[in-house]
Amino acid sequence: MPEEACLMNRLANKVAIITGAGGGIGAAAAHRFAAQGARVLMVDLDEAALQAVAHGSEQMSYCVADVSQPEQMAACVEAAVQRFGGLDIAVLNAGIEGQVQPITDYDIATFDRVMAVNVRGVWLGLKYCIPAIAKRGGGSIVITSSVAGLSGADNMSAYCASKHAVVGLMRTAAGECAPLNIRVNTVNPAPIETRMMRSLETGFLPGQPDAAKAFITQRIPMQRYGTPQEVADLMLFLASDESRYCTGGTYTVDGGMSSR
Repeated sequence: MPEEACLMNRLANKVAIITGAGGGIGAAAAHRFAAQGARVLMVDLDEAALQAVAHGSEQMSYCVADVSQPEQMAACVEAAVQRFGGLDIAVLNAGIEGQVQPITDYDIATFDRVMAVNVRGVWLGLKYCIPAIAKRGGGSIVITSSVAGLSGADNMSAYCASKHAVVGLMRTAAGECAPLNIRVNTVNPAPIETRMMRSLETGFLPGQPDAAKAFITQRIPMQRYGTPQEVADLMLFLASDESRYCTGGTYTVDGGMSSR
């Protein structure tokens, strides 16, 4: 087979569900997966954003849902199965950043919401996606964690705790799912050029987003933020059969940030 053909249709005949697909990393993954032959069911709370991502694509469909609500998450998985005939891949990517505040000043309701979306949402995704993927004989689950899931992050207690938590969920699920031929891994990005980082920059240095970005960038050996497409490329590898012996791993895409 020519080398060029090997780089195309890496997800041919696969069905994927991607949460948090209305923008940023999730939208990039949806486009990347569809370009490689997958049929994609996108999940997000923002219907207008989902419509924009899916515009012009016959391989993308969407479901408006709050991933922290069991009935809604279960309905999205069922929608993927009904529309496309099954499920092979889940990218559990939905997440929110919360506040930039020390623990003593952090709002309790905000903490609870971050944990509901970032942790409960992933747990529900695992709960409902695993049986569907198992019915197809196996597949891959990719969870979006963060470099903040591998170390501490001052003034980001809820986000940091949530991203550590999903690494624990991933490792547990990897062990449980190995006999089902389902691989489970996390991607752990550094700061990525997304709306979330614009929000965090404002929180770090209110009124000085450029200075905040410069300060954060200094901590990255490659001296730049990553792009959503660079994270999506790693997700594609983990979703594809090329990673068939990879499970239980934390995969950094961080410009060297976690090496320090």
